[in-house]
Order: sequence, then structure tokens, then C-alpha cells
Amino acid sequence: MQQQKKTSFQDVRDEVMRRIEARVWDQGALLPTEADLAEEFGCARATVNRALRELADRGIIDRKRKSGTRVATLPVKQAKLEIATTRRLVEERNATYRYALVSRSLQPAPGWLSSQMGLAINAQVLHMEVMHYADGQPFHFEDRWINIAAVPASETADFSETPPGEWLLAAVPFSNAEVSFFASAADAKIADYMACPPGTALFQMERSTWFQDQPVTFARMSFQPGYRMRSRY
Repeated sequence: MQQQKKTSFQDVRDEVMRRIEARVWDQGALLPTEADLAEEFGCARATVNRALRELADRGIIDRKRKSGTRVATLPVKQAKLEIATTRRLVEERNATYRYALVSRSLQPAPGWLSSQMGLAINAQVLHMEVMHYADGQPFHFEDRWINIAAVPASETADFSETPPGEWLLAAVPFSNAEVSFFASAADAKIADYMACPPGTALFQMERSTWFQDQPVTFARMSFQPGYRMRSRY
């Protein structure tokens, strides 16, 4: 006897999207509850939840506690930003990737980091400075802070060969992230690492992640002159 295919979150997502496009559920319409959809599709409620979260992230539906889930009145196109490893970014450019750990220290979180991430006063953090290279040329300098309370294994982890970003993606999930982009003039230290004159305008990215409201990591990355980031929506 052929086993029946298990309903995936993609199946639920695509069917909900089909109904919205077909105006089965028009703009502003209230969708059935997660429990009702789970019963209809013969799947776990968690499967429905994941499908609806993805549609909410894309601006297709609005989800509000106590008031339910509705089709967005004015659906918004949202750019999708994927957190890719630096190794992948370099190799996608057909370049050879290399990584170097510059410094590593365990210390109390500085005031600006505690304030920005919501860390407890004097929380222990692992601070690392690392360099990433493409074909032997500086690709980006990374200033990384990890909350020891959220990721205890990081205190003794060996980062001599594995970049902290890659290690974190494999070691701990994140439920929330905040990313900002800006241009900044390279100070003497960054200019030395990036092999550019001080004052050179560099593309910088700051990324903070949390898991269930617990701060996980903060990273500030300074990229090579002329670096461009692209996103699709």
C-alpha cells in the first residue's frame, strides 16, 4: 500500500496563498484559526504556524494576538535578506576563501553593548576580531561579541579554523534579528586591516540576534571598498 504524502508547511503556505489570490479570502478577511487549518489539512498546528509566519514575513497576511490572522489590506513587497556565511559570499564570486582569528578575549560587556542588546550589567561576553579574505585580499573585518549566558559552549570553542559566524549558525538558532547598513570612514585600525587609506568610505553592516528574547550575538562588519549587497523581493 502506498503511503500517503505528509502535508508540509510549504503545502499549507501555497494553498493559503492560492486562496488569497483567488479571492476566496479577500483583503481584510479573517482566516480560520490555526487549529481549524491544521484539522483541514491533516497536519500539526506547528506546521500551519510556520506556513503563516512565512506569509506574514512576506507581508501577505497580518497576524495579531487575540484578534487573529487577516489577509493584508495593502500587501507589501518585502525584501528578503538571507544571512549567508562570508565563506559563501566569497565562493559565489569564484574566489578562494581564507579566514584568520585576530584576537579573542573574555570580558564584561561594555556599556554600549549592554544597552544595545539588553544584556545584564557586567554580563560575560566573548569578544573576537577576525579577518576574511578573498583570493588573499581583504574581504571584510569582523568585530564580534557573543553572550556567554546564551551560548556557553562558545567560551571554550575553537575558533582558530572555524569563523564565529559559521559556528553560531550551526550551534544556536535565532528567533529575532536586527540588521542595519551604513557607510563609515575607515579609522586607522580598520584601514590597516582592509589595506586602504584611512578615511576611505566602507560599507558596514551591524547585525544583532536574539533567541527567545535572550541576546545571542552582535557583529559589526566592514567590507572591502566598492562592496555591494543585493537583495531580492
